[in-house]
Amino acid sequence: MVQFHIQPDSEIPASTQLLNQIWYAITSRQFPPGHRLPSTRALAMQTGLHRNTISKVYRHLEDDGLVESRAGSGIYVRAQPSMRNPAPIPILEKYPQAEKIVQNSLDELLKIGCSLNQARELFQAEIDWRLRSSARVLVTVPADDIGAGKLMVDELEQSLKRPVQLVPLEELAQVLEQTPAGTVVTTRYFIARAEAIATPKSVRVIPIDIYDYAKEIQLLKKLPKGTNLGMVSLSSGILRAAEVIAYSLRGDELLVMSAQLGDNYKLSAIVKSAQVIISFDQASFPAIKAAVQAAREDIIRPPQLICSENYISEKSIDFLKRELGLG
Repeated sequence: MVQFHIQPDSEIPASTQLLNQIWYAITSRQFPPGHRLPSTRALAMQTGLHRNTISKVYRHLEDDGLVESRAGSGIYVRAQPSMRNPAPIPILEKYPQAEKIVQNSLDELLKIGCSLNQARELFQAEIDWRLRSSARVLVTVPADDIGAGKLMVDELEQSLKRPVQLVPLEELAQVLEQTPAGTVVTTRYFIARAEAIATPKSVRVIPIDIYDYAKEIQLLKKLPKGTNLGMVSLSSGILRAAEVIAYSLRGDELLVMSAQLGDNYKLSAIVKSAQVIISFDQASFPAIKAAVQAAREDIIRPPQLICSENYISEKSIDFLKRELGLG
């Protein structure tokens, strides 16, 4: 006997869950043509749904031509010319390859011994998990480099087209206690600390890869000895790493000055004296250009301005979109 399960915490309405499960039972021939569907009373006892809700589901199936009502007898599965897709599925018009992908995935599950009911539960569980996880996206980094988190939030909101919340790593446990559902995003540097907090609460953590700054490193290697180099970023962590790399590559050959976005005094000093200024993130670049423009009367020769690419790698953005079900 086919058992129907309704997940009360799912974002999918209970009536839609039941409709999909009955549709699947019919199309997979667990309910063959002529089969009598459970009465509304029996199905209400099994699923916990109101009989009126079940009646609406049965009417929907009848409108789609899948079942027929026989007076005084019940609801029966109708014979169909083709049982694979008895009713048109509009989504297949947009994604015609989707049907084959689903069929192949189902075949692979059947090959390893899963029943159709088990396969349905697996698909449903994964879909529900992703829906819950995509409902809220949180970026977490240590409080002492909150600027890196701001960079991540800005780029993720532009790419994902949805709000992203920034949470200091030190406050993550408290935030997840209040609203456990969601996805936590952080860099690989902090993945272990984030997982230690989120995993016990059944909240997934997705690590992202950051831009490798290969072009900027090559530039450092080629700068003439004695060049006055300015470095600016929203992230204090990026600046610390950049200073270490610059010194390891060039030693005392370059005069390096750095400023975190918002430190107007240091930024002004850089634009007045640096020959080359690297903005290690796109968020800082407009402020650098504005500072150069404001100090133009004090500058004999404007510095060469260089802006790095996005902080988050494109591969990480694409992976995150897939995990959140955003394409």
